[in-house]
Amino acid sequence: MHVLDRRKAMSITPLLRLAFRPFFLGACLLAALVVPLWLLALGGLTGEWQPAGGWLAWHRHELLFGFGLAIIAGFLLTAVQTWTGRAGLSGTPLAVLAALWLAARVGWLLNVPMPLLAVLELSFPLAVAGVMGWTLWKVRQTRNYPIVLVLVLLALADGLSLSDPALQRQSVLTGLWLVAAMMGLIGGRVIPFFTQRGLGRAEAVKPWPWLDHLLLSGSILVALLYANGWALMPNLWVGVLFAALGLGHLLRWLRWQDRGLWRVPLLWSLHLAYAWLALACLGMALWHFGAAFNPSLAVHALTIGAMAGLILAMITRVSLGHTGRPLQPPPGMTLAFALLNLACVCRVWLVLVWPLAALWLAGLCWSIGMGLYLWRYGPMLWQARVDGHPG
Repeated sequence: MHVLDRRKAMSITPLLRLAFRPFFLGACLLAALVVPLWLLALGGLTGEWQPAGGWLAWHRHELLFGFGLAIIAGFLLTAVQTWTGRAGLSGTPLAVLAALWLAARVGWLLNVPMPLLAVLELSFPLAVAGVMGWTLWKVRQTRNYPIVLVLVLLALADGLSLSDPALQRQSVLTGLWLVAAMMGLIGGRVIPFFTQRGLGRAEAVKPWPWLDHLLLSGSILVALLYANGWALMPNLWVGVLFAALGLGHLLRWLRWQDRGLWRVPLLWSLHLAYAWLALACLGMALWHFGAAFNPSLAVHALTIGAMAGLILAMITRVSLGHTGRPLQPPPGMTLAFALLNLACVCRVWLVLVWPLAALWLAGLCWSIGMGLYLWRYGPMLWQARVDGHPG
């Protein structure tokens, strides 16, 4: 980096030097609060207060388009710097983007008028897609163009949730499977690479491009089937698609396995999250084939086990690397990984036996897990890198 550029970068407050800093911090704080608030609302303890659309709509929306999309933005807007060699978003532009995200979160809670809420809500994903698209286009990095497509589709799904309250569940499910597509795309690249690096192996497991393309296109197809309503009711052919996705993810996961990874928390947390993704797909396949269970169980395997599990595993590693620290998680993070997986077990399986107790236990495990990240990583995110480098 040029001396003048370096000085300018170092003059920026640490929290705004790269996108992972404000978005990882804000998203995990939101996640730690959303679930307890939802449980209080379920118990009738929130009085007359209602967020936009009601508590169920808020709960669905914020864990996907609030928490999940902020993490995606933080990860992508940081990673694109490495992918392209161009400086990542920082300083005032990053502050404006973070303020947009925060304003939308406050708008949902305060139930601001829908036109204003729609502007605040949709500005954020569209801005992220625009920055990503422009940066990738400047270096003609076509390999990552599908990421921009998924971001645009996520913005459209978010818009669907705002256009008609009756379509809110449909839009959230559309968005969740778009996130699953992103998880498959990014996870398929980084999990075998991180496993190889973490275990000191000679090389990572080589990808099968045909499988990568099928999983990405299949997940996007599932999202589109939710968008037009075809996947909302049991359907044999949708079940076949889910089964193919589940078996494809499972095959990929089995190819990555190495006995040594289960001794390394930064690795087994990634692999468990990806296993939940395969189980979520197979669970949805069973429901479409006529199995008698609530499909929300498979949806929560996707949201808690796969999405949140992969998020926590990834941000733990990314936060260490990009703040100049060795890849050794601080005390408490192994417990955080375990608690998040226990939250998923409670919400997906234990809830069948002890419904109310399992919900509260899942919420407790979730909030403590997210709280441990905030406690251990918050200071890393708002302080400068320990090695003196910008970023």
